[in-house]
Amino acid sequence: MNDFEAIDFFKGDELVADPYPYYEALREQCPVRREPHHGVVMVTGYDEAVEVFHDTTRFSSCLSVTGPFPGFPVPLEGDDVTGLIEQHRDELPMSDQLPTLDPPVHTARRALLMKLITPKRLKENEASMWQLADHLLAEFLAPGEGDFIGGFAGPFTLLVIADLLGVPEQDRDEFAVALRQRPRSEGGIGSTGEDTISHNPLEFLYGRFAAYIEDRRREPREDVLTGLATATFPDGSVPDVADVVRVAANVFSAGQETTVRLLGSALRLIAEDPDLQRLLRSERDRIPNFVEETLRVESPIKGDFRLSRVPVTIGGVEVPAGTTVMLLNGAANRDPRRFADPATFDPARPNARHHVSFGRGVHTCPGAPLARAETRVAIERILDRTADIRIAESVHGPAGAREYRYLPTFILRGLARLNLEFTLAGDTLPGDQHRDTDRGQG
Repeated sequence: MNDFEAIDFFKGDELVADPYPYYEALREQCPVRREPHHGVVMVTGYDEAVEVFHDTTRFSSCLSVTGPFPGFPVPLEGDDVTGLIEQHRDELPMSDQLPTLDPPVHTARRALLMKLITPKRLKENEASMWQLADHLLAEFLAPGEGDFIGGFAGPFTLLVIADLLGVPEQDRDEFAVALRQRPRSEGGIGSTGEDTISHNPLEFLYGRFAAYIEDRRREPREDVLTGLATATFPDGSVPDVADVVRVAANVFSAGQETTVRLLGSALRLIAEDPDLQRLLRSERDRIPNFVEETLRVESPIKGDFRLSRVPVTIGGVEVPAGTTVMLLNGAANRDPRRFADPATFDPARPNARHHVSFGRGVHTCPGAPLARAETRVAIERILDRTADIRIAESVHGPAGAREYRYLPTFILRGLARLNLEFTLAGDTLPGDQHRDTDRGQG
């Protein structure tokens, strides 16, 4: 561990490209260990992380997306800090977002969300994904090369989320421009070296969805936004416009960002490994498990934070009340006690889906089915329309000496850009029309 003692996981950039040796060094000492720079208890063990994910009684999610920065507004003293959490919760960044809420408030807001992301709506949304993917790929693939993150993954996930929430087509360009103003590759929540963040970085989404909801409540239509506007809490009460807006904005922003990272990791793996690429081309039924293994090996979220309400023991380690705990998804997914030969990518791994990349418990990512569908659809259509996909060596260097730039953040794990080269298979492959018809129905 000596090589890592001086490294600040939260502020330094030494671990951005490859955090996994650091995770392993922490776990070798103990699956639950306090890092020396900010006093955060780092949980690298799978069983220990799952235990905390499920424990909403002794742990609060109020710091789930911010962790030690800016920290709690007052000293957390005593053996039960629950009262302080509730007294000062609204002063915390992102305090109105689902990931930071605790039951029972979280329970009601999540129930509202699940009325929006219904199996019927997801099925309708997936049917449109094929068309959205084809539309974007026609332009992206034409030059034979390009940045996959900016040229396809970002626009694709934005359009899919916009379709899911029923954003009118005439407004989608405005969404794309507004959400592109701060490049994904440069900062954002959890940027290394950044001590403070905006209390509400979602002003644009709040404003647009508030206008949609108010309009549909005045004049209901036969559209998704009307369903959003008329959704009720489990007790039948009508939520304030602000409550609905927060849920919609959270789905829009969080779902898009993480799926972009998943797509980038998946295409890097496919482009780097010709044998894997041939396997997925010839045996498409392997793609879902390939996606799960990608999630395991490269979790788009490095970790989630919790705040201990009372003194608690995690994995035999005593943790005082008021301690910030980081559940390192990327480390838990490589715990050798759970996954054999964890650093090896195995597209046929039988327990790949046991990963914790979508969290666990009441805060399990509600958009997980959407992310899985988006990634599967994108991979299938890219494979359909190409004969070969390669890493652009002019940008990333030759095999064995690749250079990739990752997001400089302690929250997200993903490539800032991924330049690929393609050999096109032609606009239409034998059987394409039949497959698309089947997919649209499914």
